[in-house]
Amino acid sequence: MGPGDRVIALIVVVLLLAAAAFVVVRALPEKCGDGFEEAAKECVGVTAGVLDGDPELDGLIRDVADENARVEKGWKDPENGEARIPYVRIALMMPFTTDATSSMSTAQIARALAGAHVAQLRANAQAGPRYQLLLANDGKDLDHWGPVVERLAPMAADKESPLVGVFGMPNSTPDTLAAAKALSAHRIPTIGPILTSTTMQAGYFFKTSPSNDLLVRALGSYLEKNPGGTTGFLVSDRREKDSYSTDLRDVFLKHFGTKYGLKQRQASYLGLIGDDKGVPQRFADVARSICLTKADTVFFAGRDHDLPHLVNQLASEPSCSHTMPTRILKVGIGMDPESTGTEITAHLRAARITLVGAASVDTLSWKDPAQLPAGPQGFLETFEKLRKTMPDNPAWGAKPLDDGYAVMYHDAFTVLAQATDRAYDDINGEGGEGKGGDRKKKPGAVELPSHDDVYNTVVNMNILGTDKGASCVNCVRGASGTFGFDDSPDTRKWAVCKPVPVIEYPAAPSAGKDGKGGKDGKDKKPDRVYRTYEDNFDGSCP
Repeated sequence: MGPGDRVIALIVVVLLLAAAAFVVVRALPEKCGDGFEEAAKECVGVTAGVLDGDPELDGLIRDVADENARVEKGWKDPENGEARIPYVRIALMMPFTTDATSSMSTAQIARALAGAHVAQLRANAQAGPRYQLLLANDGKDLDHWGPVVERLAPMAADKESPLVGVFGMPNSTPDTLAAAKALSAHRIPTIGPILTSTTMQAGYFFKTSPSNDLLVRALGSYLEKNPGGTTGFLVSDRREKDSYSTDLRDVFLKHFGTKYGLKQRQASYLGLIGDDKGVPQRFADVARSICLTKADTVFFAGRDHDLPHLVNQLASEPSCSHTMPTRILKVGIGMDPESTGTEITAHLRAARITLVGAASVDTLSWKDPAQLPAGPQGFLETFEKLRKTMPDNPAWGAKPLDDGYAVMYHDAFTVLAQATDRAYDDINGEGGEGKGGDRKKKPGAVELPSHDDVYNTVVNMNILGTDKGASCVNCVRGASGTFGFDDSPDTRKWAVCKPVPVIEYPAAPSAGKDGKGGKDGKDKKPDRVYRTYEDNFDGSCP
């Protein structure tokens, strides 16, 4: 082989290597599917179709994809000469896969997705534009939000089927805040259904849940009526990246530190979520310290899945006499099923421990659906219909409503859909070419609201003070209660007049033998429920 042949051979090799590299690079997105890319062995991205999530989620994911396809067909190729119905898109941004330390469990994902899908189905059963529910997977640890935002941003500029909002983001972490700020930079309204850390603030970032400060104020109202002892103890998760726990610890100290001596009596543990080094959920030293100090009021600044381990450790701690009752005060979305199972309930009763949780919603009190207000009643009807279509799905669990995820994800979607409907009517003229208008005569002769229109509507979903008290004219009557939003720097886009029930578990003996109420507690007058920012309306929320 001569010098010329060697040069030619070398060029061929280089070209082959380049082609191989090109094939490998191109193969990664194809491996993950259309609309996705690989990031740290996860497929992150956005789809209106089926994504590769945990196997237990398959039925729900396919049901969402089927509804999305029906919505698209109703606009692009309606059957039997029906009028074309335009649609917008709302993205659900959260994980769809799990491992032992991921930000959500499979059950939590299933309940959140079910609640969002119920809201989609309810919105699509109404007049006006229809809704696609996009599934936006940002990774099990919420840290691959960058590629997701890059894919969502151009959708907001689409005139035919615009993206009008994003919701999801299950945990208060620096990554969640960074994602919210990135979406705000594109002026996309974003809603956190279950975020509570007071640090979760960005320009276009709304929260349907109360903040830690508001939840703790509800606990303060509870403690005024049920003072008990004042020997407190603070237990907190020391994980560095969990804004929720660190913020809640600070809020507990701010409100109760002096009265309950929390600076003198506190201990920390390593929570389960995240990649911090060390064995998580070790509560032996914490339980021993609580018992030695004879604390009767424990303030828990950690996540719900860690709480059963603390309860079990306290119940079995030899230095605890359990002759006096102990309260564990917490905040959360609902009452996690892990904290109300048969075994842990037995431990709670035996050790005379009561969980006292300020929550976004109390589904344990939903005894008779017929007696519920319209908001939760409508949600529950559609939820049960959906559940019956998937009776063997293990991800739902025996108590799919208790943790509040389904309810709060439903309400977050509902806020965006309600704002879209209202903007659509305003733009097209209610009774004209908008809702109830002449779409059959003028197919497509309507203008869909943009993400800016939706944002401008959400900030005016406010509670109004009148001479007859607070009024809900433009606000939301959600499954978790009646609430609104405004653009005030005081409220910082947290829900206004949001009910914050305080749940006791196990309930007092007079409330029934099952710990969830019953005949014996029928005549007991319930405590007034705290409402967020109720002082703005002299305590008179609608």
